[in-house]
This record gives sequence, structure tokens and C-alpha cells, in this order.
Amino acid sequence: MNERIVIITGSEPLARHVVDAIPDDAIILAADGGLDVALAAGLEPGGLIGDLDSVSADGLAWAEQHATIARHPVDKDATDTELALAFAADMDPAHLTLIGGGDRLDHSLAAIGALGAPVLTSVPVLDGWWAGQHLDVIHGPSREELLLVPGSTLSLLALHGRCRSVSLGSVKWPLDSSDLGPAVGLGLSNEVDPGGPDDDAVAVPISLSSGVLTVFDEPVHTAHRAIAPDKEASR
Repeated sequence: MNERIVIITGSEPLARHVVDAIPDDAIILAADGGLDVALAAGLEPGGLIGDLDSVSADGLAWAEQHATIARHPVDKDATDTELALAFAADMDPAHLTLIGGGDRLDHSLAAIGALGAPVLTSVPVLDGWWAGQHLDVIHGPSREELLLVPGSTLSLLALHGRCRSVSLGSVKWPLDSSDLGPAVGLGLSNEVDPGGPDDDAVAVPISLSSGVLTVFDEPVHTAHRAIAPDKEASR
């Protein structure tokens, strides 16, 4: 199992705090034009996946010398991001992160939505950074703890269909076995407990029985998720 895989996609330059969150030992992949974004941030992907219609000529020349290239036809049914996620899933990562951004809302929705694909169900930890905002993606059934910044904002959104029996603690407005439908505001703009004067993190318990839950949050560091021991057995 590969410990950590990071995929760079989209066209938006990476914020410094996002680059700093990438571990030095992570395997970095790029989805098409995401290669240019990665190189501009000082990152060197080991793989390039996509139809290569948006990567620059200089970027492609670099990849031909330094990376494995998985080239796909331009006329295809999957996006470059979906192809890169499937490529990464085949590498059996313990932690998979998607990083991207851009000015097209349809591309952004499709990229974040791709994190709910069934092929990613077996990935123990799945998260991302989109336009500088962190998100965790949890495939049910699951029970986890997120180590988050005290007093920070926390929002939950169902990603694919309804999320069943969602419970959330250590927040201003807890949830207890609630169902969340897609694009429903019940889980938006919650607040993590402030914690004590010496606390630099608050453990936020979260669980769901089924569905794919997106958690927009502010983690204290990259190793911010603890998965319940029975998670794998419940799948």
C-alpha cells in the first residue's frame, strides 16, 4: 500500500498553505494541465494522466523526460480528474488527496463530485483542497474523528444522494442520526467547539451509516483523521 498520493488538477495556482500541506514523501500525480500548476509550485509529479489537451508544450516535454504518462483519447466519457483518481486508486493509497481549482463552476463541481466515485470507497482517507479550501470526503458506513482548529467553521454536504444517520459532536449544533440530502443547508456553517485555553485542536467525532459526505473544515495538520477500528469490517 502506498502511504500518500496527491493529485494536482485544474488551472488555479496553488496557495502556499496548500503546497506546505503536501508531505515530502507523497507520490504526486497530475491530471493534464495540472502538471503546469504543479511545476509552477515547485512540485515534480511522477505521473501525468489525461488527454493532454491543456498541458503546455513545455510541461509535456518535461513529463516525457521525468514522468510516467498515461495518455487517453480526447473523445472520452470521463474527465481527466476522474481518470487520475482511478489511476491513483489502482495504486492502493492509504491517503489520497485531490488538489485543484479554477474559474469554471461546472469543472469544479465535477471534480469534487468525482471524489464520491465507488472506485474510491476502499481508500481509507480521502480529502482535498479546492481553491484553497480543505474538504474531507467520507464514504459510509464510517465512524471517524477529525482534529480541527478550535472555533473554526465546519460544513457538511451530502455528495451523492442522501447521507443516512449522520452524527456530529464537539460542535455548536450537534447532529444525532440525521439524514442529509444533497445541497440541503442543515449541515452548513457549524462551529467547532472553542476548546480550552491550551488546546490547539478539537477532536470532532463524525459518523454516517451510508452515503458520501463532504466535510468542509480547517484541519490542524495533514494527519488529522482517525478512523474507527471497525470501519473496514463494516464495509
